[in-house]
Amino acid sequence: MITRYSNLNPDQQNKVLALIASATDVDGIPPVAEDVLLHLRHGGDKEDFHLLAEENGEVLGYAHLDLTDEVEGPSAELVVSPAHRSKGIGDELIASVKSYAGETLRLWSHGDLPGAKNLAEKNGLKHSRTVIQMRRSLTDPIPEIDSKIPIRSFLPGIDNESWLKLNNEAFQGHPEQSNWSDRDLAIRTKEDWFNPKGFLIAEINGEIAGFCWTKVHGGHIHKHSDGESEHDHDPIGEIYIMGVNPNFQGSGIGKAVTIAGLKHLRYEGIFSAMLYVDADNTSAINLYTSLGFKEWGRDVLYRYSLTQ
Repeated sequence: MITRYSNLNPDQQNKVLALIASATDVDGIPPVAEDVLLHLRHGGDKEDFHLLAEENGEVLGYAHLDLTDEVEGPSAELVVSPAHRSKGIGDELIASVKSYAGETLRLWSHGDLPGAKNLAEKNGLKHSRTVIQMRRSLTDPIPEIDSKIPIRSFLPGIDNESWLKLNNEAFQGHPEQSNWSDRDLAIRTKEDWFNPKGFLIAEINGEIAGFCWTKVHGGHIHKHSDGESEHDHDPIGEIYIMGVNPNFQGSGIGKAVTIAGLKHLRYEGIFSAMLYVDADNTSAINLYTSLGFKEWGRDVLYRYSLTQ
């Protein structure tokens, strides 16, 4: 049975997070995006809600639906317990999501896994957008930073306003990165992974010319249920967000701050790095390729419309 919840109680929240962690271990990639995890952990002020497939107190599947984007339409992500796949739970979740979404729906498939592709296409969703995950080893040589570009660490509380202004200018119209508010920044800087030393700022004549925000995944011991043994994951660094001030485009800022981010991660003892980039962002892909990144995997956005 699929049940809709505006908010999850602590027990439901923990069960959903355990379900996501279990699917991540099996599939090798998180089944939902970071903003969904943040909403699960911190709550949200957006018009979003949760759909749970439950049986005898166990959460077998989960879907998150966000109705806030009036331009692009409702967006959903879902995950089914690895132990309960191929039983129709995914179809039930999509049917339920469609009933609440109305005439249009966007559905993300992280990792472009065959099962997710089949599920989407079987339910009438068509491919719309692809995001590439790229990786590189940090044991390989990292280029030197242009000495003419001064780089420092982000100063929480001091840089917030100017950074938000630049971020929203640099990513204007971007489906995830545009229109950030003080709260969007605050909840991320309160996460356990946040390290201001890994948030690199290129400042020229008192103006932020560009930035590279890094984060580290894994490297901690955890377990998904009381009956499961503890295990850990090798840590991996991420070029979380990299942006350049439009006034400084073509000045080598993007390359300099990305190199600074890679060097920071290596200094922290991390041996590999990853990032995400839209498949049609040729200039960014060329930059990352020149810095040793190679394609690792893909996330796919599927769309559904009653009028298609």
